[in-house]
Amino acid sequence: MRHDSWRGVLITGASSGLGRALAEACAAPGVTLHLSGRDAGRLEAVAAACTAKGATVRPMVLDVNDAAAMAGWIGAAGRLDLVIANAGISGGTGDAVEPPAQAARIFATNLGGVLNTALPALEKMAGQAPGAAGLRGRVAVVASLAAFVAAPGAPAYCASKSAVQRWAEATDASQRPHGIRLHAICPGYIRTPMTAKNPFPMPWLMTPEQAAARTLAGIAAGRVRVVYPRRLYALSRIIGALPPSWRNRLMRSVPAKPAEG
Repeated sequence: MRHDSWRGVLITGASSGLGRALAEACAAPGVTLHLSGRDAGRLEAVAAACTAKGATVRPMVLDVNDAAAMAGWIGAAGRLDLVIANAGISGGTGDAVEPPAQAARIFATNLGGVLNTALPALEKMAGQAPGAAGLRGRVAVVASLAAFVAAPGAPAYCASKSAVQRWAEATDASQRPHGIRLHAICPGYIRTPMTAKNPFPMPWLMTPEQAAARTLAGIAAGRVRVVYPRRLYALSRIIGALPPSWRNRLMRSVPAKPAEG
């Protein structure tokens, strides 16, 4: 399947970074894009860029933490072939204890916000007729390679990304017989405002456009787990498999989150 066969696409966190790159990559004549973000000015700029590519764009200034608003927005959209729960936040701790408010905020957005997007989307897709490929729709959640590493410098970020990665992969098994697919998107470092604050080396840093292309190619290929770059994925799995005490000593000097997603 080619990703340009998706006519109804909904993306959260579409006003910058990977979300914007995904929106622009999906924009084409005949495509309706439902885009959300919290910054009205940036979201309008993305909408204009996608409209220039021939797409019909319906932007919505919205916070993914507002469950009722998210359910109403998704429910009012037309047919959705692809929903991407992309909105997420991060916060590093260095060697300090993670502030309770920061941990709660990260979990609320990265886990709660994803579920506020994915659950209404699944309910909506269940009522849609199967498309040309026999599918009612696809839901992709943006996790991170951080899902595979419990980094001391980013406990809430790593845990929240691990939660949505595992939820998506497990839920795909039960939704697939009903014609709905789920995909866990696990990128490495992406050059965005989020990673610009990182004071440490970021190996195999990608542009948002490169990440968007890999994301959409993985979804179109039907992969449940879409990971990139492969070398960083392999390294993450090795570090994640170490005994916790070894891993903590190894990563003690890492001051912030290990990956972007």
